[in-house]
Amino acid sequence: MPRYRLMLEYDGTRFSGWQTQPGERTVQGMLIGAARDAFGEVGEVMGSGRTDAGVHALAQSAHIDLRDRIASDALRIALNDHLPADVTVLAARLEPGRFHARHDAVSRSYLYQISRRRTAFGKRFVWWVRDPLDLGAMRRAALALRGFHDFQSFTDARPDEGSTEVEMESIEIAEADDLLLFRLRAGHFLRKMVRRVVGSLVEIGRGTMLVDAMSEALEEPRRGAMNTTAPPSGLFLESVIYRGERHPRDLRPAITIGHAFGVD
Repeated sequence: MPRYRLMLEYDGTRFSGWQTQPGERTVQGMLIGAARDAFGEVGEVMGSGRTDAGVHALAQSAHIDLRDRIASDALRIALNDHLPADVTVLAARLEPGRFHARHDAVSRSYLYQISRRRTAFGKRFVWWVRDPLDLGAMRRAALALRGFHDFQSFTDARPDEGSTEVEMESIEIAEADDLLLFRLRAGHFLRKMVRRVVGSLVEIGRGTMLVDAMSEALEEPRRGAMNTTAPPSGLFLESVIYRGERHPRDLRPAITIGHAFGVD
């Protein structure tokens, strides 16, 4: 079966995550259904990794095996014709050999968006934090996360699910009008890890947690110790990178809400 690499974007609001689950609306399930409607027989359909319920993707990577070869543009159009409006295949490409969307990925990038004001249009794509946040304290705390650490304190992953050690390639915090943007890059991430990191940084920004709490959680890891979990609405899988590729350089919002003076 020829194997194709797909790049997808989706609004995760109405999905129970990426992975197929009985009786649940999932992105993988919708993609499999669309492929069967368009082409009949379909082989393996695999994503670069799972996204949780309510989490979005700007560029999720997946592979799909089809019975017959088809032009890449024709594949993209056919899948989009059978997918719901909240999922779009951005690109399709025939891959040589046995490319694997998950195993061959070398780095992943997540974007998290916090709104510092109420927004009528961006509610599904941000976490609105009403409290003032100390950006300097958050940035100082984030420095401790870079490098190779045991992130057990930032996940509910069980010991039998594998190592909780992660190489954090980079973490950035930036402002874009009334948005705060957090970008985390690593070879892989643990369950809820990004949302726990952001939630902990927000507590530090609020002043309810000390800056040193982040480094202490890494030095003495305890499962789920840092349990402030940012909501899924603000989280986007930004990019998945394979050997020879690069992540996008510019840190930009997934949505723009503008700047409003005098809005509480």
